[in-house]
Amino acid sequence: MPSTLDTSVQPSTASRPAPPRPPGFVATLFSLAEVRWAAAATVLFALGGVAQLAGAPAPVWWTLYLACYAAGGWEPALAGLQALRERTLDVDILMIVAALVAAAIGQVFDGALLIVIFATSGALEAFATRRTEDSVKALMTLAPERATRLEDGGQEEQVDTADLDVDDVVLVRPGERVGADGEVLEGLSEVDQASITGEPLPVTKRVGDEVFAGTVNGSGALTVRVSRAAADSVVARIVEMVEDASATKAKTQLFIDKVEQRYSVAVVVATLALFAVPLAFGAGFETTLLRAMTFMIVASPCAVVLATMPPLLAAIANAGRHGVLVKSAVALEELGKIDLVAFDKTGTLTVGTPRVAALAVLDGADEAAVLGLAAAAERPSEHPVGRAVVTAADERGVVVGHADEFSSTPGRGVTARVAGRTVQVGSPALLHDLTDASDTLSRVVADSESSGHTTVVVLVDGRPVGVIALTDRLRDHAATTVAELARLTGASPVLLTGDNAQAATRLATEVGIDRIAAGLLPADKTTHVGALRDSGHHVLLVGDGVNDAPAMAAAHVGVSMGRGGSDLAMETSDVVLVRDDLPGLAKVIGLSRRAHRVVRANLVFAALVITSLVLWDIVGTLPLPLGVAGHEGSTIVVALNGLRLLRRRAW
Repeated sequence: MPSTLDTSVQPSTASRPAPPRPPGFVATLFSLAEVRWAAAATVLFALGGVAQLAGAPAPVWWTLYLACYAAGGWEPALAGLQALRERTLDVDILMIVAALVAAAIGQVFDGALLIVIFATSGALEAFATRRTEDSVKALMTLAPERATRLEDGGQEEQVDTADLDVDDVVLVRPGERVGADGEVLEGLSEVDQASITGEPLPVTKRVGDEVFAGTVNGSGALTVRVSRAAADSVVARIVEMVEDASATKAKTQLFIDKVEQRYSVAVVVATLALFAVPLAFGAGFETTLLRAMTFMIVASPCAVVLATMPPLLAAIANAGRHGVLVKSAVALEELGKIDLVAFDKTGTLTVGTPRVAALAVLDGADEAAVLGLAAAAERPSEHPVGRAVVTAADERGVVVGHADEFSSTPGRGVTARVAGRTVQVGSPALLHDLTDASDTLSRVVADSESSGHTTVVVLVDGRPVGVIALTDRLRDHAATTVAELARLTGASPVLLTGDNAQAATRLATEVGIDRIAAGLLPADKTTHVGALRDSGHHVLLVGDGVNDAPAMAAAHVGVSMGRGGSDLAMETSDVVLVRDDLPGLAKVIGLSRRAHRVVRANLVFAALVITSLVLWDIVGTLPLPLGVAGHEGSTIVVALNGLRLLRRRAW
């Protein structure tokens, strides 16, 4: 009977091919005119504030504030004028008018602050859009630019992958990226297709199997017949799905943005009415103008804007301090509405690299000796399974000998001479060559595979001596995070994975998930997310790979892993777990809900103050200084209330 040894070994991180990186953060940031103008406006505003506090002559700080108006206000003003040309009225033009009126009555600081807020908001939106576009473009180069096409007679020709036609035959050498989706005609190799399917280990490809453009060939050569044109490949369809879903999501706005046009129209109409109607009945011009200007000041949405943005920005800053990057106020607001979380498996709930879960030895063999021989044979290998076996031996302090005559066979495993003995470590296919494989051995292998483990056998001089079970290592706190999210949302999370059903079921059982969809390609994940949305759920998807990006874009909120996540996943997502810290996900949802409560309280308070001041101005005579004081006072109150979310206790 075999004996089983459990281990808890963390293998070294496997190197995965990654899509080419988009332009860096700084390069993208300063390539945008919106960012440069917003930065200039902020600097000028700060200089104006310093000059005013330092007691500089009024013309000095007025000049700096007005320069801030020009730098940060020309784009919103232009956007507002274009909206007017299209017979619409938005908050851009209203804020510009409010800022100008503020300057006209001596409140130039307040007007400059509004300009800075709007300029910064526009710059952040432009930056997020550009980064996503750059990442999608970078994904297009995931597939190689050139491929080796085989002509009649076996002659080779280097061609652009974009020029490959269906039924062309291409040669994919060891280590190369596959140039097109196709079917294997000749050869045997292991292909790393994590970028497409998310599977943690390379997949053996034989004659008749399908391969995808952009995946990485292993140690064998493959001859592939092209089955899809470049424009129809899986990678190209991922790009299309990301672009389509992102365009749809871009329509999402903050709650306050949804009512801005109606509010703007109402304020403008009311201001004009307060000016024109009394004049028509013989009121004095100066008195009427002063009343209308007072109305414009007290009704301007300064307090409303600051009722919304400071709490959201404070919450974003607090989350960032704890390793969770929330990319926008819209994303934070959407987080508070989440009622269902969907997880990818590999690289998200797990770390994406295998570890030795168990070792069963046969016929009384010594466990340490079997592990040492297997590790010696695997040490020259670059395969993730080999690295996991070597790491297990190192962690247990097992002496690993020197191997000679090393060879590797795709789909089967490795062979080497260790201390004068022939050691084979590989897939259970090695057992097919044996005529005396025992029922016990077959049962051990079957039990391991049915449990969702990757299984390798160890043969010494042609005799089986051990079975090694490998599994992907679960991330710390994965189970507690799943339980906390179920409590927060009222619904058990869902597992959406490209991995096989057995591995998915085992992982789901470990973390407490009972809804599983396995064997999914990127389009399938996107379809599942769409179905969850259509059923009325507000969906959050957590993933890490290129294959997760379309589903992230389709979800209400996409969350990516920061350390091991692909560039496309991180740029497509709305939230990044910078340190891959899963508990931060439940924390940021709770913080978002708290921010939403603060925003609602602020809006109620701001609305009451604005309503009171407006009614006073319409029914009675509101002194302008008192109106300004009431307006600015309410603005300060809601801003300070929002900044409470910066405190550590809020997290």
